[in-house]
Amino acid sequence: MIGLEYILSLYDMQHIELAEKLGIKKQNINLWIKGKQKIPKKYLPVLEELFGINQEYFIKELNDIEKLEIQKEKLKKELKPIIKEHEQQFMIGEINDLVKVPVYDKEEINSIERSIEKAKLVSRFKEAMEVVDNNPYIDTFKLIVELMEKAQHEVILHKTIEALGHYYEVLPDWVSSGPEQDEFESEIFEVFDDHNF
Repeated sequence: MIGLEYILSLYDMQHIELAEKLGIKKQNINLWIKGKQKIPKKYLPVLEELFGINQEYFIKELNDIEKLEIQKEKLKKELKPIIKEHEQQFMIGEINDLVKVPVYDKEEINSIERSIEKAKLVSRFKEAMEVVDNNPYIDTFKLIVELMEKAQHEVILHKTIEALGHYYEVLPDWVSSGPEQDEFESEIFEVFDDHNF
């Protein structure tokens, strides 16, 4: 589904209504959505202004994350949320660092932000599993899923994951949940060293 079709359905707007706003025939909208004609560049800024959504979204096939981003923009436009505060979160990606993330006064926005982060994590997890065709560590992935289903609220799981993050230098040394974590890591690293890991 191209973005224009998704956006129109999200905004509950009929093709004829959009055609009237753009001063064109309904058939043009149908051709754009069916992919038989590209949306002319002159209409992209108009669509961006009309919906408050970046023009790149109108012309591409959308993935789940992009659909959530569009839903977020629609909610922002409707609810006009105010940022109550900024929360520090550790972001893992090209650059692993602490970032300030806005916390809004409208729970709907905060909820969709969490949904976007979850969708990004699921996407990255899928990519990690697809690194090789016959993944030799598939049992490890199965175990990770089991742990997330059955023990995600266990402190030992979080402490061990953070320790592994430091051990493999995914987390910078300066990111720590406290002195207790540092002591835990010191002890677990000794075990790793004793067993030549």
